Amino acid sequence: MSDQDAFERILASLYEAMLDDTCWPTTSALIDEACGIQGNALLVGTGPPDDVRALFVGLYYRGERREDLERDYLAHYHPIDERVPRVRQLPDSRLVHVTELYTAEELQTSPTYNEIMDRSKGQNGLNVRLDGPANSHITWSTSDPVTSGGWEDSQLTMIKRLLPHIRQFIRVQQTLAKAEALGTSVTDLLDNPRIGVIHLDRRGRIMEANDRARHILRHGDGVSDRGGVLRGRLPADQGRLEKLLAAALPTSSTVPVSGSILLHRSSGLPPFVVHVRPVDIRQPDYGAQRVAALVLLTEPGYVSRLDASLVAAALGLTPAESYVAVCMAEGKTVREIAAATRRTEGSVYWYLKLIYRKLGISRQVDLVRLVLSVGEFA
Repeated sequence: MSDQDAFERILASLYEAMLDDTCWPTTSALIDEACGIQGNALLVGTGPPDDVRALFVGLYYRGERREDLERDYLAHYHPIDERVPRVRQLPDSRLVHVTELYTAEELQTSPTYNEIMDRSKGQNGLNVRLDGPANSHITWSTSDPVTSGGWEDSQLTMIKRLLPHIRQFIRVQQTLAKAEALGTSVTDLLDNPRIGVIHLDRRGRIMEANDRARHILRHGDGVSDRGGVLRGRLPADQGRLEKLLAAALPTSSTVPVSGSILLHRSSGLPPFVVHVRPVDIRQPDYGAQRVAALVLLTEPGYVSRLDASLVAAALGLTPAESYVAVCMAEGKTVREIAAATRRTEGSVYWYLKLIYRKLGISRQVDLVRLVLSVGEFA
């Protein structure tokens, strides 16, 4: 298999993993094979260089997750790892050898380098820092190369090609996690009220959009729908949007790639974050209209401004039931609602059952859609 074929296989697997993180082990194994490495690890962190907090760690060897090593590293080595603040200060996307992140003395004395990195086969690995969303940062680490001869140029080239796509994977994962939509299919995402979801055909025309996306497009502040095509408000934004969509749509000569941009608004509110992900068409479609790209529209800091009394009047709920319903529509968890109301989580679930029974529904997504529909016409 050529390097290009391997790269395309990784991208296809990575796009599946963006929606369903249970596919990441397969993707990780493909990366190991294509890059000639024994394993790789992702760490998402936040905070200044001298106080980095790990939000997520995933360590895989040929697709097998090593949670034992993850726990050991986070509990005993991450707080004393000399490498952590130095990685945090690296320029975005600069690939460095692990040995460059320790002093000559530390290579002899560091518990992290000599113990956990020896066990995790990472003493001759590579590290790279990537800027992440919401002031987070991503550290991607490779284990040692499979061969004993050191790193080859072809391996380094493949790793560098993958960097923007690894970053995009984390961006989309964080977006879907905030919307409680991880593991959701392309079609089922249309039911999610917390983010705008749009399906595009192979020509880049809108096939379908969910309620949140239609609301955003209808207002036209930042992004709109003109003749079935997405349009940015500013000329510069429109140019970047056209390039983003063109890169994600299939052609006969290029591999579709995922990407993200900001679309600015005239209202002074934070810009929309737009993620575009190709949708793999595995079988010949003989020209039939199929979903070729998925667009996610997110609004940083967006919280539905809902009037609980209005929701109560419109849906026939009691004040307590309407408060719970509004909290759910604003993205709060049952635990957060319980803490805010000084009730038990069991009480909140009991209110939800009453609400579902009154409204004749059985899913949280249906409740959220009903509540938001009241807010839109307030």
